[in-house]
Amino acid sequence: MRASTFRRLLNLWPPFLVNAIRVQSLSEDYTEATVVLRLRPWNRNYVKSQFGGNLFAMVDPFWMLLAMHQLGSDYFVWDKAGTIDFVAPGYEDVYAHFKLDPVVVDELRAAAAGGDKVLRWFETEVTTASGKVIAVVRKQIYVRLKPKAR
Repeated sequence: MRASTFRRLLNLWPPFLVNAIRVQSLSEDYTEATVVLRLRPWNRNYVKSQFGGNLFAMVDPFWMLLAMHQLGSDYFVWDKAGTIDFVAPGYEDVYAHFKLDPVVVDELRAAAAGGDKVLRWFETEVTTASGKVIAVVRKQIYVRLKPKAR
């Protein structure tokens, strides 16, 4: 699927659409993505800052999706674990940028070549437009070569 079509579909996905999460860009080669979480009255917490669940949701699927599209259909790719460190309250729109370098994808392929599972952590800063860090999210993905592809 073309990345531009996939980006549009993600923007219509109810968890993103309802919570004002928008994929601003997705490179055609699936190496980079930029996501914004707009601050709206319905997604603020009790103290009127960004709701923590939405901060995590805006980052949640992207490392897995970038890896899946770059690795191709011969691999299982799943989210395995995730953590979030809330650094500062977000009282405005916030952004996350993802870049999965093809060198890292080659490392994943090499590590999974024997059929073993590969676990790899990725880190993303959630920032304001001016670059102030609001949260740091760590996601672990699971990669394994599918048995019939060996």
